[in-house]
Amino acid sequence: MRFRNLCFLALALLVAYVAIMTVAELPPYGRPDNPVHNQVAERYIDGALTETGALNMVTAIVLDYRAYDTMFETIVLFTATLAVVITLKTGKGGGREQ
Repeated sequence: MRFRNLCFLALALLVAYVAIMTVAELPPYGRPDNPVHNQVAERYIDGALTETGALNMVTAIVLDYRAYDTMFETIVLFTATLAVVITLKTGKGGGREQ
C-alpha cells in the first residue's frame, strides 16, 4: 500500500514537472515578435481578397479558410441541442403517462 502511494506521488510529480517545463518553453503571449500567430494573421489580411474573392474578410475566413471547422462546430452544437431536447422529452414526470 505504501509503495503504491509512493508510485502515485512520483507519477504526479513527473506529470507536474513535464507540464511546468512545457509551459516554460512556450513563446511569450502577445509580443509582436512571436511568429506563431503573426504569420497566420498576415496571410489572412494580405491574401483574403485575392485567394477567396470575398469582399468581407470575416466571411472569407469563416467560409473559405475554416469551412470544415465551422461545419463540424455546427454539427456538434446541433447534436448537443438534440440530446438536450431528447433528454427533456423523455424525462420521468410532468409528461403524459401511457
